Amino acid sequence: MANPIQFIQQTRSEIGKIVWPTRREVILTTVTVFIMAALTATFFALVDILIRSGLQGLLSIFG
Repeated sequence: MANPIQFIQQTRSEIGKIVWPTRREVILTTVTVFIMAALTATFFALVDILIRSGLQGLLSIFG
């Protein structure tokens, strides 16, 4: 187990190695996530509509 002072020094050293994203990268990534979420929601909404109309069609034939 390391000395507490050495631990803090090593922790600070590791934190200094972190490369933080730029503001532009964060904005682009956020926009990409929102676009992909909207596309996924649209896709599943369309699939839901197709399945629902198919089941209603089947139930109207046999019901």
